[in-house]
Amino acid sequence: MSQLERSLLLLDESIVKSKRGLLRPKDRDLRSPHQSLLGATGPDDTATTDFDMSLTVGPQEMRSFLFDNQRNDLSTSRLSLAGSQVSTTGHNVRHHTEALFGQFLEVLQRRNSEAEIFETVEDLIETLDEVLNGIDKMMAISAFGKERKILADEAWLNVERDTWKLLFALYKDRLVVQKEDCEMDDLPLVNSEKAIVEHLYAANANLREYQLIVDWLEQTALEQNRLQIGHFTDRTMAWENTLHQLQNVGLTAFGSTREIVKSLDPDAPARERRPLHDLDVEDQARLSRQIFQEVRFGRIEEAQNLCEHCGQPWKAAILEGWRLHHDPNYEPAAATSGKALTVGVKQAIEGNPRRDLWKKFAWKMAESRAVDEYTRATIGSFCGNLDALLGILGDHNWTDVLWAYLKTQIDIRVESEIRSHCVKSYLPMPEKYWNSKMTLEQIFEELEAHKNVRIKTTARDVDRVIQKYLILDDIPQLMRQFDAWLSDSSFPLTAQMLRFLTHLILFIRQIGKQCQEDIGDKVIKRYVECLIKHGDAQLVAFYTAALPTDLQLLMYSSFLETVTETQARKRVLEEAYNFGLDVPAVTVYTVEKIRNREDESDVKPQEGDITPLDQAKIASLEWLIFYPDQRGELLWQANCLVRAFLAKRNVEAARKAFAIVPVDTIQQIINNFGSKDDLPRKEEASIKEYLCHQTYLAAIDGYNDWVEYYYNMKPKAPQLVKSNNFTERVASEHREQTYRMDLERWHSQLQEQTTVTRDLLYNILLFPEKGWLIDPDFDEKVDNEGDEEWQNRRVQMDNLRKLCIPDVVLLLHQIFTLSGRFSESLQLADVVSSEQRQLYSVYSKYKLAEVMTKIAESSLALMNEKLDPFVGDEGKKK
Repeated sequence: MSQLERSLLLLDESIVKSKRGLLRPKDRDLRSPHQSLLGATGPDDTATTDFDMSLTVGPQEMRSFLFDNQRNDLSTSRLSLAGSQVSTTGHNVRHHTEALFGQFLEVLQRRNSEAEIFETVEDLIETLDEVLNGIDKMMAISAFGKERKILADEAWLNVERDTWKLLFALYKDRLVVQKEDCEMDDLPLVNSEKAIVEHLYAANANLREYQLIVDWLEQTALEQNRLQIGHFTDRTMAWENTLHQLQNVGLTAFGSTREIVKSLDPDAPARERRPLHDLDVEDQARLSRQIFQEVRFGRIEEAQNLCEHCGQPWKAAILEGWRLHHDPNYEPAAATSGKALTVGVKQAIEGNPRRDLWKKFAWKMAESRAVDEYTRATIGSFCGNLDALLGILGDHNWTDVLWAYLKTQIDIRVESEIRSHCVKSYLPMPEKYWNSKMTLEQIFEELEAHKNVRIKTTARDVDRVIQKYLILDDIPQLMRQFDAWLSDSSFPLTAQMLRFLTHLILFIRQIGKQCQEDIGDKVIKRYVECLIKHGDAQLVAFYTAALPTDLQLLMYSSFLETVTETQARKRVLEEAYNFGLDVPAVTVYTVEKIRNREDESDVKPQEGDITPLDQAKIASLEWLIFYPDQRGELLWQANCLVRAFLAKRNVEAARKAFAIVPVDTIQQIINNFGSKDDLPRKEEASIKEYLCHQTYLAAIDGYNDWVEYYYNMKPKAPQLVKSNNFTERVASEHREQTYRMDLERWHSQLQEQTTVTRDLLYNILLFPEKGWLIDPDFDEKVDNEGDEEWQNRRVQMDNLRKLCIPDVVLLLHQIFTLSGRFSESLQLADVVSSEQRQLYSVYSKYKLAEVMTKIAESSLALMNEKLDPFVGDEGKKK
């Protein structure tokens, strides 16, 4: 390993120390059969695996379908064909991916310190690795030896993991390494190219980021392309078929169809302008592709070992010429290896002392048409020849082209630095070499306007757009892009994408980057909406807590509306408390929102029916019973609901709403405030109204019991039997006597029942203090912000008094009339006309006339019984 490679390795290790990081990922044998340069095979590659792209959906094709609405028919047909194979396997994959919701939450809860933010990102990457490994094993089992299919969810997890790795590498360098770097002095003229480049990498953060991106692109390509291109040779002899034919002229069974070279030196084909044996030409093409693939993966040593294994050490030597020159004999011991040098012992020289000459000829070789395109691209990657790289990468995928541009930019900047600070003179590079210098912004513009439709389209994919802005460190523009995606209803943001975007927002906020908070809140809000559908209280509570207070109220209230079971409701509130949500505000808002909801059904319910909406309103009160300090609010909301039901004359619904309130509620409220004298105005008014409703419902129940007893419990007279038979006459007389006894008993019990019912109904008319449904007097004034609510409540209570009190008076008159207590009916007039309670004020003229007519009828009945029609029994004549 050269000193330059060791220096870059040390730089990598200083940035990523964990083996789970970007540059040290776990090896995974991810078979990704997407059609790219690195996985493409020629028509004659019979020994390699042949992929039928019409039956396989790779990450690139799946990504293109997911993230772009303007896809051709081929992409659609591929997806539909792949979707037909999903069924049970797709369900299992979704099960694995949905588990990530909880697993990501566990990772975030595991580390709370901002200093551990990058450890958190590593854990997220590891979590994705584990899920993908599980999917890999499951899919391998389900495939049964058939071609491995990449499903949409799995394809997204792969690109998400790659994006997290990119983010980890870039922002750890930006936030840790760059902060630790102190200002470095300018490097004087030196003789070591290696020292110049080491200083450049340490001082130039932009170049270091370029290198990190290249490392990421190479590692990602390696993970996605584990398949070998094919068989090229098993022996360590170059051009064996050509050699065999030259050694056995006229004796070979399968000779070349053309006249071949006469010599076997490396330059023979170019010098003699004759080809190799046809089989060697095919092997050479495969070898060239494999060498370039290793270079694309960043595995230069493997490429050189491959050349030597195939008996072509000159190719390995060509790949050595780019290495930076360094002569340790000119440097002090401490400045080189840190070890004491033995006096008189000459140290080995590193790199290529005539690197400029090699590079000049490498440039010419990269432009030569006498060399195959893969060899030109391989050489071009070391000498900065962008055209040679784009010649084969320009028609493939986005990452390959980006790698080509960045490799060229790094080469130009390194070469410029070397020529500026080295004492040696260098051969000039072509003007075209220096003209290839570009900024990152220009590179991405080239990708977005690429002539290849596939690359141009991929540049608009979700993952590529995010990676672009992370590389540019343009968080504001990234946030605006998020907003555009959220605003576009046709854009397919799945739950997995929203999970990633949400955690990306949380990362950006935690590192202190300036971003549009409102857009970030929109992303998290959309993610919470997805989590609400899954119904996990812990997940919903945690991510809701990341929203502003007003959105917390709205989102968690929406979640509460989906929970109906009592124990589940209790757990939902516990999770909200655990994550710091304002539970009292959320529960009250939820109850009020449901209570104020209007029935939009076209079917008009009959009077007294309890509709599903009524049931939901009643059930919503349960949110306020779990915590003792909310009993006051429970009483307030229950009273509001009971008032609404009574206004619609739905007594049964009012009774059910009233039953939700625990019997110890008033005592709990008093205990919360210490004593009755310390109760706030709202709680005191709520308690009195609650007692008013309790009195009214008890009176209605008593009246219903009286009606039931009066009409259904009265004994029925037996049939009269006229017979001369003595036995039958005796039986008939016995039945008549029994009936008279039962009737007398019924009359007696009716009077008792009437007295009980009368007292219950009079409890409404003679309610203590100022009267039924009238608030007690308060010394303090009502708060301005509560004026409207209290005014509405007062109007409702006044309307209820006007509705219920006349009905109660009529009920009293009815039971008095039916039970023969006419004199007590006359007392109703005194109660109604009393100035102390002024019950007459709740009557309209029509209602008052009606009740007076009823009382007049009672007076007339007394007159018919020869009793005083004004004073009742007291005026009875003796």
